[in-house]
Amino acid sequence: MKKFIYIILAGFILSCTDLDLRPEFGETGNIAFQDVKNLERYMAKIYAAYSLTGQQGPAGDADLQLVNDEGFTSYIRAYWKAQELTTDEAVIAWQDAGIQDLNTHTWSSDNQFVKVLYYRLFLIISYSNDFLEQSTDDLIAEYGYDEQEMALAQDYRNEVRFLRAMAYWHALDLFRNIPIVTKITTDFPVQDSPEDVFNFIAEELNAIESELPDPQQNQYGRADKAAVWMLQAKLYLNGEVYTGENYYTEAVAALEKVLNGPYSIEDDYQLNFRADNHTSNELIFTFPSDGIQTQSYGSTTFLTNGSIGGNMTAADYGTSGAWAGLRTTRNLVELFPDETGDIDSRAIFFTDGQTLDIADLTVFTEGYAVPKYTNLTTDGEQGSNTEFSDADYPLFRLADAYLMYAEAVLRGGGGSEATALGYINELRERAYGDNSGNISAGNLTLDFILDERARELYWEGHRRADLIRFGLYTGGEYVWPWKGNSIDGASISEHLEIFPIPATDLAANPELDQNDGY
Repeated sequence: MKKFIYIILAGFILSCTDLDLRPEFGETGNIAFQDVKNLERYMAKIYAAYSLTGQQGPAGDADLQLVNDEGFTSYIRAYWKAQELTTDEAVIAWQDAGIQDLNTHTWSSDNQFVKVLYYRLFLIISYSNDFLEQSTDDLIAEYGYDEQEMALAQDYRNEVRFLRAMAYWHALDLFRNIPIVTKITTDFPVQDSPEDVFNFIAEELNAIESELPDPQQNQYGRADKAAVWMLQAKLYLNGEVYTGENYYTEAVAALEKVLNGPYSIEDDYQLNFRADNHTSNELIFTFPSDGIQTQSYGSTTFLTNGSIGGNMTAADYGTSGAWAGLRTTRNLVELFPDETGDIDSRAIFFTDGQTLDIADLTVFTEGYAVPKYTNLTTDGEQGSNTEFSDADYPLFRLADAYLMYAEAVLRGGGGSEATALGYINELRERAYGDNSGNISAGNLTLDFILDERARELYWEGHRRADLIRFGLYTGGEYVWPWKGNSIDGASISEHLEIFPIPATDLAANPELDQNDGY
């Protein structure tokens, strides 16, 4: 069942706020882990650390004591802000300390949202490291597991290695110059080169690929081979950004495994973002949400409630929350043939009472609202809770694999341009309802792919990395409203392609150097 991975958490792992300490247990490890179910619960805590904020939902026993509002410490909420609010796809109206800095590219190493992102990632890495230390072959022998339990423990180890590799990929993408730490230690970690981190992630994924279940053969919300292939493809597609060398051939190879899998494009685009999106055969790897079992002010609750305000009625989207925060800019709207969705159904904008242009970032009614995520099912039924969303966060989906494949082929990674064109037109036929939006081979260019990625994948946490990969995030070749703290957009420095190491971590660890430009 979709909720399994979080239900099994109850009452085992307590919170940890120091990155050089192990999580606290009610029992010592050599006693607790004699029951393999407790090892499973520990793994569930690591999965949950990507979506939940602590041990008592929706708030009250936070993993991280960094900010006053526990909802800010949700990883997906922090990750989404970093990948979207810093681009042409999203702005936010709120005025919490530091939040407008993301809209205007004026953040510093003291920014609370940058700190949350950094410490949440390394908390996940710390949990993972401890899990792997607590489940070595020697310790498993001491726990007295039978053959079946030993196999389960090894399966859990492989999943945790995937979760750690994903955290390292995000850390590499967002902060670039980070340490590789694989053991719980009180020693000061030293930063590794981006190339070393890239190679570490690639080697980890290669090592576990054959050990994970086949696609769709693990429980929903847990990693399988397809999740590994998608993470490999993401790593390799951006490899030139991270290392200066291209890995497009490797990206194509990983994507071909995904594309030969059991996934299919859903007829209904919006199914991927509804309360029943766990039924979509397009979703490859998600972070599950449940309005009863996984209450949090982050993840898709933030994306649903944060997008509602002005003349919008919250109940129309299956929620009681209207947080009046998130909108989009003119740039995204103008990528579509019209703003109504009558031509391209992916244009999901609320315009009544909203202006297209944004003179004041803090006014919700300036900028079109984007109710892409909803807490209603396909049948229009309310999710399980009117305050917290049932929609799972779609980290990897097949449409993204289609678009990545086309891009990697065009960048010289091999594969087939004819196949790539077929994939793109399949997405556009879904969007247009017929073949009127199909393109020809001559239209399949890298510029087209960047725009099509925005049309298909907006508000799914891809845009910052996409603009960086295409060389359009910094500088002045491409601007959008409020880029560089200018109402019309302005050039920004290249150093803003990555975020600063938090000042608090620099103060605590004399071995760390700040990223250039900060």
